[in-house]
Amino acid sequence: MSDDLNDNRYFSSQTALPRTQENLRLHVGLFLATAYTTTVAGMFMSPQMVSMPDSWYILVDPRYLVYGLPFSATLLIILGVHEMGHYVTSRWWGVRASLPYFIPFPSFIGTLGAVIKLRSQIPNRRALIDIGASGPIAGFVMSVIALIVGLHMSEVIAVRDMPEGGVLTLGDSLLSRGLGIGVIGDLPTGYDVMLHPVAFAGWLGLFVTVLNLLPMGQFDGGHIVYAIFGEKHRLISRATMVGLALMWLLAPPYHWWDAESVFRAWYDSRWVGWLVWLGLAALMGRHHPPLANFDVELDPARRWIGYASLAIFVLCFIPDPIQIY
Repeated sequence: MSDDLNDNRYFSSQTALPRTQENLRLHVGLFLATAYTTTVAGMFMSPQMVSMPDSWYILVDPRYLVYGLPFSATLLIILGVHEMGHYVTSRWWGVRASLPYFIPFPSFIGTLGAVIKLRSQIPNRRALIDIGASGPIAGFVMSVIALIVGLHMSEVIAVRDMPEGGVLTLGDSLLSRGLGIGVIGDLPTGYDVMLHPVAFAGWLGLFVTVLNLLPMGQFDGGHIVYAIFGEKHRLISRATMVGLALMWLLAPPYHWWDAESVFRAWYDSRWVGWLVWLGLAALMGRHHPPLANFDVELDPARRWIGYASLAIFVLCFIPDPIQIY
């Protein structure tokens, strides 16, 4: 085949599929709903809301909702930059893609993320690397910036002064641990960091990057693995799914070893998210859809982009992401 297949204009001209009109009202409506749910979530985690009124009207009162804007704006920027990385790169290659669909969800973070939908076939491995890696890399950069800025605004407090009731603790990756030491320094015994909402949004952005880069199925990491390793993608997907099951079974924390009720303590310490992503992987399938022309070789620069994406996955991976004590 001619190298002209690498040109996105060639692919566009050869795949004249019916165009799908964007439902802008749906995209805008979902974005506004997600902006609201993430703002409410940010309001409840804001330091200014320690003595918030015990009434439903704070959910619609701008005087209180404004406290949720730092978290909401930061998280929406990270998610939006991630998805627009996919969208812009897809359009550059002539692959039709939808605008981002933001997903509102009433929870402690207010969203299930955002997605775009590809509406035409990806032409070759070079396009697949570009499209698959552009989102995670763009989101990763924004998340690192947010985490650094947020750590500067975070507070070091004594563990004994932690709020009463359940305490949400976040696991550390190699990167977040290094950034914490670089910005805040080593913590003395008996002290911990109360993350500012902007730092929490940055941490979430890095963790979302990890979940997207899982090397299986049609996740971003699966795209990258398929572009680099071809048919080995299926084996790597299976191994990753087994790894997720083992993460749920065997990952830290290990305080349940000496608990009075070992099984109960073990079960309570498990992060159910690994099972959720295992289920998503099973639902989406281990296989990767074929490319228009798989025979186009990857150039060295794109191989390095793929390896850099996998390195980001390793640096940001967290065995025990969220625990409640």
